[in-house]
Amino acid sequence: MRSSPLPRMSRRGRATIGVLIGVFLLFTLLGWGVNAWTDWLWFDEVHYTQVFTGVLVTRLVLFLVVGAGMAAIIAGNLWLAYRLRPQLRPHSPEQATLERYRMLLSPRLGTWITLVSAVIGVFAGLSAQSRWGQWLLFRNGGNFGVKDPEFGVDVGFYVFQLPFWRYLLGVGFTVVVLSLLGALAVHYIYGGVRLQGVGDRMTNAARAHLSTLVAVFVLLKAVAYVLDRRAMLLEYNEGAKLYGAGYADVNALLPAKEILAYISIVVAIAIIVFSNAVMRNLVWPGIALALLGVSAVAIGGIYPWAVQTFEVKPSARDKEAPYIQRSIEATREAYGLTGAKSNGYAASNLVPPASLATDTSVVSNIRLLDPQLVSETYTQLQQVRGFYDFGAKLDIDRYKVAGKTSDYVVGLREINYGELTPQQSNWINRHTVYTHGYGLVAAPANQVCNGVPYFVSGFLGEAAKETQGCSSATEEIPAEQPRIYYGERMTGDDYAIVGQTGDRNVEFDRPISTGGEQYYTYSGEGGVEIGSFTRRLLYALKEQESNFLLSEAVNKDSKLLYVRNPRDRVEKVAPFLTLDGDPYPAVVKGRIQWIIDGYTTAATYPYADRVNLQSETADELTGRGTFQLARENVNYIRNSVKATVDAYDGTVRLYQFDDTDPVLKAWNKAFGGDLVLPKSDIPAELAEHFRYPADLFKVQRNLLTRFHVTDPGDFYSGQDFWQVPNVPDAPDSGQKQPPYYLFTQFPGQEGPRFQLTAAVTPNGRQNLAALISGSYVNGQPQLEVLELPDQTRTGGPVQVHQQMTNDGDIRQQLNLLSSNQAQVQYGNLLSLPFADGMLYVEPVYVKSNQQDAFPLLQKVLVSYGDGSSYVVLANNISDGIKQLVEKGKRGPGNSPAPPTGGNPPTGGNPSTDGGTSPPVLTGELAQAADKVQSAIAEVKAAQASGDFERYGRALKTLDEAITAFQQAQEAANPSPAASSSGSPPASPPASPSPSPNG
Repeated sequence: MRSSPLPRMSRRGRATIGVLIGVFLLFTLLGWGVNAWTDWLWFDEVHYTQVFTGVLVTRLVLFLVVGAGMAAIIAGNLWLAYRLRPQLRPHSPEQATLERYRMLLSPRLGTWITLVSAVIGVFAGLSAQSRWGQWLLFRNGGNFGVKDPEFGVDVGFYVFQLPFWRYLLGVGFTVVVLSLLGALAVHYIYGGVRLQGVGDRMTNAARAHLSTLVAVFVLLKAVAYVLDRRAMLLEYNEGAKLYGAGYADVNALLPAKEILAYISIVVAIAIIVFSNAVMRNLVWPGIALALLGVSAVAIGGIYPWAVQTFEVKPSARDKEAPYIQRSIEATREAYGLTGAKSNGYAASNLVPPASLATDTSVVSNIRLLDPQLVSETYTQLQQVRGFYDFGAKLDIDRYKVAGKTSDYVVGLREINYGELTPQQSNWINRHTVYTHGYGLVAAPANQVCNGVPYFVSGFLGEAAKETQGCSSATEEIPAEQPRIYYGERMTGDDYAIVGQTGDRNVEFDRPISTGGEQYYTYSGEGGVEIGSFTRRLLYALKEQESNFLLSEAVNKDSKLLYVRNPRDRVEKVAPFLTLDGDPYPAVVKGRIQWIIDGYTTAATYPYADRVNLQSETADELTGRGTFQLARENVNYIRNSVKATVDAYDGTVRLYQFDDTDPVLKAWNKAFGGDLVLPKSDIPAELAEHFRYPADLFKVQRNLLTRFHVTDPGDFYSGQDFWQVPNVPDAPDSGQKQPPYYLFTQFPGQEGPRFQLTAAVTPNGRQNLAALISGSYVNGQPQLEVLELPDQTRTGGPVQVHQQMTNDGDIRQQLNLLSSNQAQVQYGNLLSLPFADGMLYVEPVYVKSNQQDAFPLLQKVLVSYGDGSSYVVLANNISDGIKQLVEKGKRGPGNSPAPPTGGNPPTGGNPSTDGGTSPPVLTGELAQAADKVQSAIAEVKAAQASGDFERYGRALKTLDEAITAFQQAQEAANPSPAASSSGSPPASPPASPSPSPNG
């Protein structure tokens, strides 16, 4: 009985579906078109349209070629299966059941085949277009000039060619499998393949078609075995615990892969011949496939396992040694470690030398300001308006001011749109009035003024200095254009509409010292013109904001500034770069420039160790002032690009920094050859502000904890491995100590350098193992390792911090600084090699728990040697060095104890319990005690007033009074024998805990 066809949909139903599909496509294409058009306008503004067109065209071509190719192959196989259908089919219940499906498909078979193939082609094309980067490198990549140690093939094949070949192989497997499944389904529906009935279960035509597809699959497997031989140099070697082929891989698995490739070719031929020309059945082809599977297990699995288990494991150290050596050399080359200079440093001197007091290379440049802690101080003292912000962490750079080069803590006074009041946050104010920040603020990193930074740059800087009670002839850092339209505080939604709006200025610029506020009109080259109705409509659609069309704030001269975060701008211009997480501002030729380090990376460098950038660069500052990198696995990295973004007009420039990097050369060639400016175009004034990039340094530092060992046997044992210590003042947090920038001189260096520094400790121990530093010497990056002996008494950062803060006298003084209303915070613990010993410096800040309080630098912890014998807590670095030198002259444990507090002395008569009451103070000792009492009263008054500056001055005065009392006490009691034979020495009055109100 013939089944009735399915009912047709009514004309109204078809029209409704057509309208819905049309509306969906309209809005989808409209959204895509708006985004594409606005992207083009943005790229045209920054003059990098070749990136937009290059990426877009490449993605479209890959989408069309791969999608259309896969759709055509699948459609051809489905159509071929239909054409090879038998004209006569035996009667059976199975065929009767399939008849209804044949009646559904046959009238519109071409439509069904086209629809199925198109859907598969679309998904294949979408997958292919995401491989635009691999294709561009495949097409434009060259040679590295380095050959792999196993096959002698240039590394460029692995970096540029192999990834795309493996992708194409995956596409081939996918299209063959889908074609096989689709053809099998069509043959089954139309009777070419049967499960019931008399005669053969498969027609000759169907057998030839399907066996050919199976043979093609097996041939692709042979190609896969060939590529797998090369890819083995990228895989993890369990025996050596490193990447790259090991002993068992080279001596067992590599030959096995080659044998399996030949077997696959033979099996493919056997499938075609025996299925169609000799036996005309699937028995022998099935046996051949089974033999291939057995061979893959036996030759490719069991044999290498046996070699690894019975030959390698018993003597792995010797067997894996050549391959460990390969990995060491490849890793050091891939990560730029081959040029690292390693010097020994005995650190045998444990006594502070007298030269500390007169040194001008290390001591005079010690950085006291912690850029993370003082950001709150910058905000409170230099904020001026509540919507200005300096961010969670400031930056370190060096400037030559008043003829002297020093490192400075710098920050930009940026707009923080999250701090605008509700009234300020309406659309007009947010996007046309509050458009920019104003001014770079800097302070010498080695100076403080009453516990706060000594600001030398930024508007209202002179007023700030006066309120701090400081005066100096220090020059300022000139910024001819101090306005900041592009900054780190700006997110994707923080666009600004600027330009002429008639005869008056409407953009809030800054408050003026005489009172009132100054307004401004943007006159820079940045921004997209939106004066025409078409542009206004375009951006109204993009931002879904009708004010672009209705507001009078948008006129014929208006410009739109968007993508205003410097890191986002560079990332959009150069999507092939991995950007450092810590951009920093610098004044170059009177203009504020953001500097961002760009890395080229690869994940297929043979034998190189592979790391995850996100985990390797994470530390205490990640997410609190530095951007977290994406989770990207790499085994090659170069700081090839220095990018700049003008803070005023948003101009983006990419400078080639590593002119030998083949990866950057390939990318530059892919985009026309002029995307990246040559290294010779870097202005000298800009190069002066280049600094060793932090994220690259973290990766190199972490690798050097293992790969400083170059002997394969020692590397295998791992006995000399190092580790990165945790944060010294919070070792239980599990966060790594961040590296820190210093302007200092290390042993072996000709003079002070601006360098990024980190300490490392032996694996599983806390004493100091080495200092690693990164700097630029004559414009070239230089890594240096200062390695201490294996057996050393010198403590590491965590150990030294604990020893300094747990010293009995120092602990009492630190307890005085903290209370329920205030807390002690520690700055960077600096490890400085000096005079064949180690000098440690750690600033001590005090922060009130009151709202809007900021940390005040109150003390400095200083130690020398092993971190425990010579330790002082001083008011400033000069006093700390003097006390260290004096302790060094007397030897450890022979210095008088600092005052610990107590009741003011009142008399000297014997007490009723047989003791002796404190003596009556006279002369200079009495005057010193009075000054301490007066200083305590002033501290209490400052606490009540909530005046932070007064409070800082009061604490400083109290410290000076206590020191004077101690000196007077020592003069009155010159020796322990004198004090023990008479009355005990007096103690100064107890000082209050620092907890200012407000």
